[in-house]
Amino acid sequence: MSKPSVLLQIDSDPHPSAFDAVVAVDAGADHLLQYSGVQVAQVAELVHGLMFTRGPQDLHRSAIFIGGSDVAAGEALLEAVTACFFGPLRVSAMLDANGANTTAAAAVLAAAKHIDLNDAEVLVLAATGPVGQRVVRLLAHQGASVRAGSRSQHRAADTCDRIRQVVPQASLTAHGTSDPASLAAALKGVHAVIAAGAAGIELLTENARTAAVDLCVAIDLNAVPPLGIAGVDVSDKAVDQSGVRCYGAIGVGGTKMKIHKAALRKLFKSNDQVLDAEQIFAIGRELTGD
Repeated sequence: MSKPSVLLQIDSDPHPSAFDAVVAVDAGADHLLQYSGVQVAQVAELVHGLMFTRGPQDLHRSAIFIGGSDVAAGEALLEAVTACFFGPLRVSAMLDANGANTTAAAAVLAAAKHIDLNDAEVLVLAATGPVGQRVVRLLAHQGASVRAGSRSQHRAADTCDRIRQVVPQASLTAHGTSDPASLAAALKGVHAVIAAGAAGIELLTENARTAAVDLCVAIDLNAVPPLGIAGVDVSDKAVDQSGVRCYGAIGVGGTKMKIHKAALRKLFKSNDQVLDAEQIFAIGRELTGD
C-alpha cells in the first residue's frame, strides 16, 4: 500500500498563500503542511523533517512547494532546499513564488500559438517585475528577440544582465517606457507585447497599441482595473481586434491553472525533480501540445 502524498508548502510571507493551498488540494495532495515567514536558515530543519521520515522507496510521495510574493526570496529558498539533498535522500521541489513561473509559462505559450517566437520581436512591459522577468527568460529560451521594457531603462538593463547569466545566447535589449515617445520607440516593429505589470496600472494605451502596425499578439496579465493594456478585456482569449490576437488575465489564467496543477502532480511521480521556469514551461507545452 503506497503512503499518502505530503506536500510541504513554504512561504517567505507572514501568511502562507491560501491560493496555493487550494490549488494543492485540488491537484490531489493528500496532506498539506504549511509554513510561513520561512528564512533560509530554517529550511534545512523543515526539509530534513520531510525527508528523513520515509525510506528512499517512498520519497516520491513527499514534495515541496515554494511560494510567497517575493520571487527573489523564493529563489533563495529553492537553493537552500536543494542544498539539503544528498544521494538518494531527496524530494521533488517546485518554485512558483507569486505565481511567476506558471503565469509566465501560460503567457509565452499563448503568444506561441500565433507567432513563431524564434523569429519574433517581443516587448515585455514591466519586465523588471517578478512575472515579467520570467516571461523575458522563457521568451529568450525560445529564441525570441526580447525588448525588456520598464519605467527605468537602468533597471531594465539590470534585468537583461541577470537573464543573460541563465540564457547566455539571449537576444535582449533594455528600453525605458516612461513616456509616450519612448514607448512608441519600444513598440516599433514588435510582433507581440506582454504586459506583466502590477495590478491597476495601465502600461499601454489603446492609441499606442493600435499604432503598432506590426503587432500580432497583445497579452495583458493584470486583472485589476485599470487594466495593463487598454482595450483588451480581462476575459479575452485569442480575441481578434483588427488582426491582433488579444488575451486578458482570465484568458491566460485557465492555462496557468492547468499548468500549476499538472506541475504539482508531477512532483509525486519521482523524488528527483526540481521545477523552475523552464521545467514548468515544458509541462505547459505537453499540456497544450505546442
